[in-house]
Amino acid sequence: MASSALTGKIEADVEIKASPGQFHEMFTHKPHHVHHTCYDKIQGCDLLEGEWGKVGTIISWRYVHDGKAKVSKQLVEAIDPSKNLTTFREIEGDQLKEYKRFVATLQASPKNKGSGSIVHWTVEYEKLHHGIAHPDTLLQFLVDASKDIDAHLTQPN
Repeated sequence: MASSALTGKIEADVEIKASPGQFHEMFTHKPHHVHHTCYDKIQGCDLLEGEWGKVGTIISWRYVHDGKAKVSKQLVEAIDPSKNLTTFREIEGDQLKEYKRFVATLQASPKNKGSGSIVHWTVEYEKLHHGIAHPDTLLQFLVDASKDIDAHLTQPN
C-alpha cells in the first residue's frame, strides 16, 4: 500500500464573471478553443479518440509549465452537466514522469450572491517517490488559465 505521504489532494477556488455553464462548456465541449484564451499557457488541445464532450474521450494538451513545453494525454473520466463538472485523468505525458496518478476535476457553481461563478479545482495525485514536490504550481497554472478563460468568455463583443 502506498504511503500517505505519496498521495494527496489539493484544491483551489477561482471567482469568475462567466456563468457556470459557459465555463463548463469551454472545458468540456470546446477544449480545443482554450488555447485562444491563454496561448502563453496552453498551445493546443487535440482530439485523439472519441467525441468532444463525451466520457471516454481521449485528448492531448500542449502547454507550457514552469517555462517548459509539455504534453498531457488525458481521458475524460466524468462529465456531469447538471453540476458543471468534468474530470480528466492523465494517461500519458509529462505529469506521469513524476506522478503515478494525476486526476484533475473542475466544477463551476453559481456564486451565492450576484452573477458569476466559483470554479473549484481538485487535483488528486500519487507521487512516484518522496523527492517529488506536491503539484502546487500545476494547481496555480489551472487557476491562472481559468482567469484567462473567464476574461475571454466575458469580453464585450
